Amino acid sequence: MSTATTSTSSPLRLVRRTAWLAAALFWSAFAVLEGVNHGWLTGVAALALLVAPDLTFLVAADEAPRMAKGQLPPRAVPYYNALHRASVPLALMVDYAVGPVAWPPFFAALCGWLAHISYDRAFGYGLRTKEGFQRG
Repeated sequence: MSTATTSTSSPLRLVRRTAWLAAALFWSAFAVLEGVNHGWLTGVAALALLVAPDLTFLVAADEAPRMAKGQLPPRAVPYYNALHRASVPLALMVDYAVGPVAWPPFFAALCGWLAHISYDRAFGYGLRTKEGFQRG
């Protein structure tokens, strides 16, 4: 990798990660606000989806001891990647906004899910390759 490539990609990476962190803080605050406005069930829903995307690691927990450091078992990758794409909860939010059903715990859960994805991106975790390693 040339010096020019390294020097231009590092500031861009910092800007991207800072933007993801700002998004994570926004979605976290929004989830808390929904919990305060709509009660404890809403807060529990937000907290559940803040944690749930990483439970995909359990899909292939029996294979984990044989994997390299930082590698997710390939059998778990499709589930992990599906739950770590921001487009999924964003599309559900749009559907929620125009749909006939309004249930605050669902919206709070989507905020928690987006917060999880945003924190992952802010701290350098992204989608996985089919072999289970972090994408470059």
